[in-house]
Amino acid sequence: MSLPEPRAMHDLDARLHEDRILILDFGSQVTQLIARRVRESGVYCEIWPFTTDISRLSDFAPRGIILSGGPASVHDPDAPRIPEEIFALNVPILGICYGQQALCAQLGGAVESHEHREFGRAFIEIVDDCALFRGAWARGHREQVWMSHGDRVTKIPPGFTAVAVSEGAPFAIIADESRRIYGVQFHPEVVHTPHGAALLRNFTHGVAGCKGTWTMAGFRDLEIARIRQKVGEGRVICGLSGGVDSSVAAKLIHEAVGDQLTCIFVDPGLLRAGEAEEVVKTFRGRFNIQLVHRDASELFLNALAGVTDPETKRKTIGRLFVEVFEEEAAKLGGAQFLAQGTLYPDVIESVSFTGGPSVTIKSHHNVGGLPERMKMSLVEPLRELFKDEVRALGRELGLPDIVVNRHPFPGPGLAIRVPGDITREKLDLLRKVDTIYLEEIRNAGLYDAIWQAFAVLLPVRTVGVMGDGRTYDQACALRAVTSSDGMTAEVYPFDFAFLNRVAGRIVNEVRGINRVTYDITSKPPGTIEWE
Repeated sequence: MSLPEPRAMHDLDARLHEDRILILDFGSQVTQLIARRVRESGVYCEIWPFTTDISRLSDFAPRGIILSGGPASVHDPDAPRIPEEIFALNVPILGICYGQQALCAQLGGAVESHEHREFGRAFIEIVDDCALFRGAWARGHREQVWMSHGDRVTKIPPGFTAVAVSEGAPFAIIADESRRIYGVQFHPEVVHTPHGAALLRNFTHGVAGCKGTWTMAGFRDLEIARIRQKVGEGRVICGLSGGVDSSVAAKLIHEAVGDQLTCIFVDPGLLRAGEAEEVVKTFRGRFNIQLVHRDASELFLNALAGVTDPETKRKTIGRLFVEVFEEEAAKLGGAQFLAQGTLYPDVIESVSFTGGPSVTIKSHHNVGGLPERMKMSLVEPLRELFKDEVRALGRELGLPDIVVNRHPFPGPGLAIRVPGDITREKLDLLRKVDTIYLEEIRNAGLYDAIWQAFAVLLPVRTVGVMGDGRTYDQACALRAVTSSDGMTAEVYPFDFAFLNRVAGRIVNEVRGINRVTYDITSKPPGTIEWE
């Protein structure tokens, strides 16, 4: 394996990251969507907390800065503030929701609480031309947007003009074209603002002058060079689950270092029907990647016997994954590097927007505790990417659609889709239900329109009538949601004929199930998974 020339790698890195946008996070739940929209237009961007040391800016050298929304009021005693140094950089600035209010509050305008608040769909009137509108909106038109604000701007700073208004926001969009500073009261990053992506592109490409050099083909080439430089002649081990992230990471590393990579696939006995066989077939058979397959189902199921608390389940499974992974890694001996499928959202969420700890809704398991104990260096080739970019990279690498388009699957597997205690019999029952459900979704051509779909085996028995006899069997629930990032989710609106067909197949083909329900809870208030 020849190592990349440093100069060539530097040039590749420079081309890929030539244009950079900085997003300052003020705590919005949809800040990541801003970054995804910017990346989708071919521009590299990063999200930093508003508390970040401003001295980092000179190294990052952004072409433009976007200020996110947030839950605070500019009137709060500890309200987040825009670092004053940003205004001296002479780069374009776009403030979104709270970002707009903070701009006005700090530049000489006024923001007030008002009894007329706007949450959800709203319409704005375009009253003047603006660089953000080119090719998207025109003066005199009425456009749909998505609002979420209590406070509103009541006076704009010197140099700004109002270019759009709404019933609840007299300064829905403001612009200072000479300084290239803009503020919008709505959220252009969400899909409920139909032309929001075009507005953001006008900011990044039209105002900030970005060219759109960020591509997954370019990232693949750069990351292969980075891996080769870091690993050299060393050996790498990778925990492979069969999910999108670990699969793409494994394939990318294999492209870089070939047989220096060994993947360890731990089967906990909690996977869906045929998944373990598919992982082995794809990576050992199709891609000729060295793969250790450890069937640890007996170990996991024995440890989970009688465990009903969801957090205890997760922690038990996480601990066993680490222990089994370590055992198999020790058998290999001599590996210097551990590969992980860490994504950019994991990096962002490791620190909240204020720099403090985030609230834990439920714990997640991975191999994050291994490096310190195993004295290995980390290789995290996906750490710059969002989930949709990982899928695009997988396609660049030639991974099959069944892997690239696979719905998210929880680390603890079916254990958290069987509320209550876990047995082999319950898992087998759930696998049969899940197989029928996903098969019908694929037959209907709906799989790719759904973010995540799965079945849950409920810890209740119900009375039923089958044939001329009474039954007293298990009930199951079906769940399907749409989402862009898993942070929020809406139920998928199956038609009744589809649900009726699926329920009919389940009760007819799965002995032990006599009742089927459909979960119509959104997130929030529910989570996507049941446990």
